[in-house]
Amino acid sequence: QVQLVESGGGLVQAGGSLRLSCFASISTFRINDMGWYRQAPGKQREVVAAIDRGGSTSYADSVKGRFTISRDNAKNTVYLQMNSLKPEDTAVYYCKAWTLIGVYWGQGTQVTVSS
Repeated sequence: QVQLVESGGGLVQAGGSLRLSCFASISTFRINDMGWYRQAPGKQREVVAAIDRGGSTSYADSVKGRFTISRDNAKNTVYLQMNSLKPEDTAVYYCKAWTLIGVYWGQGTQVTVSS
């Protein structure tokens, strides 16, 4: 079993920044891809950003240029730096990890952006 624990969510005004963290219970050297997803009320969960083992990244069009995903294998942690936040970024943000033994999700962290 792999546990993922997200932190860093909160309430922020539009234009502000937050950094989300996702700590993995195993070395991230043993994890292939890691990603951040979000789910707003009444909407489907959607991918926000992903990073592979080699550090290559991809982003949803809605967050390109504003969000940055990174991973620190020494700390077993993946980050999501979110800048220029908009009210439409309000959602529960989830961390996801693809490993050789399965796919795992964190419990989620709430991000609320006020206008």
